[in-house]
Amino acid sequence: MKKSIAVVAMAFGVTSAFAQDLTSKKGEPFLPEAKEWSIGIDANPFLNYLGNFFGKTGPNVAPSFNNYSLNQTITGKYFKDASTAYRATLRVGLNNQKNKNAVDKFAAPTALTAALAETAEQEFDVRRASTRNIVLGVGLEKRRGKTRLQGFYGADLLVWGGNTRETFKYANDLTQTTDAVIGNLDADGNGTATVYTTDWNAVNPAYATNVVAAAPGFANVDGARALKRKTNGVIGVGVRAFIGVEYFVAPKVSIGGEFGWGLGYQLNTKNKATWDAEGTAVGSTTQTAGEIKTKDAVNGGGRFIIDTDRNAINSATYNLLGGSGNIRLNFYF
Repeated sequence: MKKSIAVVAMAFGVTSAFAQDLTSKKGEPFLPEAKEWSIGIDANPFLNYLGNFFGKTGPNVAPSFNNYSLNQTITGKYFKDASTAYRATLRVGLNNQKNKNAVDKFAAPTALTAALAETAEQEFDVRRASTRNIVLGVGLEKRRGKTRLQGFYGADLLVWGGNTRETFKYANDLTQTTDAVIGNLDADGNGTATVYTTDWNAVNPAYATNVVAAAPGFANVDGARALKRKTNGVIGVGVRAFIGVEYFVAPKVSIGGEFGWGLGYQLNTKNKATWDAEGTAVGSTTQTAGEIKTKDAVNGGGRFIIDTDRNAINSATYNLLGGSGNIRLNFYF
């Protein structure tokens, strides 16, 4: 009888120990509960920070609070109950900029201005650009496990898209220059050519050129410059299944990671541009008056992907290739 009581007591003690393992000494629960929220971050900077204490000769750089798996996106969860969570992924990236560059205002040379060597009046060419990167995702996560070690699985649905738009305003009319590409005229008569149209690629190599020798799709053009264009457009959709594990190192704080498999399709939308152009008539050497506006549309095609997991979203490009198995920290509140 005494042995039976001892066995029961021991079993009760073991059960109590496991039960107590799910709460802190202050009685705080380790595991997520219904109506709680969660966010996750990349754990690698923190692990590197701790690891660099050992055997590193240089200064230890403080860890950063980084996104995990999908670059520049925010991922969170909402728990319907202790074993079911809704997941959401969001990125809304909008970047608008305005650039100005001073150019000489065109004026026909005269004997007086040449003799006085007057400085030309300057005005601004203006470039406006906007970049949009949008990522939206929803998912369902199921969890299992009765200890601080938890497994989870589920699926995500993601859509993404983006493009770059540019508009250009010029100080000089195109018909006031002999060549849209360089705009060279000896306006002051001193033998030095002057640029009357800004090539924004020359100002900053990161910008695509806005001046070309020929307008796309139009013949007999001496030069052309862009008025507006839309480039780098993508639209995509993907779905992925995932499975992962996490261990709660403290109440409402866990460390873990996940792997997945998915499929998706991304369409590269057409590049469109409107050009301001001038040229000569067929069989003539006389420059035509006025401006010619043309549009070009280049279909960038698309791609279909089936593979394990996903990698970063960068400039609105999302791939289901690569790995998202980075270790991450999760916080529940």
